[in-house]
Amino acid sequence: MPELPEVEIIRRQMEEELYGARVEEVKVLLPRLVKHPSISGYRRGLKGKAVLGVRRRGKYLILEVEGGRELVFHLGMTGSFVFSSPGAERPRHTHLVFRLHDGRELLYVDPRTFGETALVPAGDYRSLPGLRDMGPEPVGSDFTCDRLREALRGKCRLKAALLDQSRLAGIGNIYADESLHRAGINPLRRLDELTGEEVARLHHAIREVLHEAIRRGGSSVSDYVDLRGERGDYQESHRVYRRAGEPCLRCGTTICRARVAGRSTYFCPHCQT
Repeated sequence: MPELPEVEIIRRQMEEELYGARVEEVKVLLPRLVKHPSISGYRRGLKGKAVLGVRRRGKYLILEVEGGRELVFHLGMTGSFVFSSPGAERPRHTHLVFRLHDGRELLYVDPRTFGETALVPAGDYRSLPGLRDMGPEPVGSDFTCDRLREALRGKCRLKAALLDQSRLAGIGNIYADESLHRAGINPLRRLDELTGEEVARLHHAIREVLHEAIRRGGSSVSDYVDLRGERGDYQESHRVYRRAGEPCLRCGTTICRARVAGRSTYFCPHCQT
């Protein structure tokens, strides 16, 4: 699943390509992807409207369009965007087609169809509870140690808390594991066991890992590509993710794999205490 770095990269590219572009027509080929409003309302609400900006919130892309509305996308596990020309053969699993005023088509492609989209009044996310209830942005200037400490209240396992989007926005399996290894904290620890010094280390590690991943184009561990069809290469710097049975790059101890919140979790039992 694309996480914060991958979605941020797509956001930056979308802003370059789509700022000022006008939507002439929308084709919805898989109606269940549209969560709000009706299909006809979605198509009608976008027709003739220009894109005024592109934002990101957690793993969501938010396109600001004329008329005080926002076009929202969540890429799910396998969603991606492709620019195409009219008449060109479309990729398999193309589910949305946005024809632009300059003749280009923006295609939304999603083999596993866990993505979603909505057209909502600006700032009104009642139809998208995952976006409405999202926690703070870990790369935001206002993301302090105190904000992280507040987000990590409770008694659940640390890895489960980092995956909870209502606690912290945009972090998924990859960057939770990588941040915890860099901070030297075991993902199986309970929240109420963490010291202030450990929270500070984790705060620094989260920001460091996410910014590094953005600079490296994200992690292409399955089928993630950016808007131009290019893969990221941050997966080449992963220290623990999907490295079970391999030696820790810091100490040489064999990387372990466990299940937390239903997700595979990778860590070094020696470096992460």
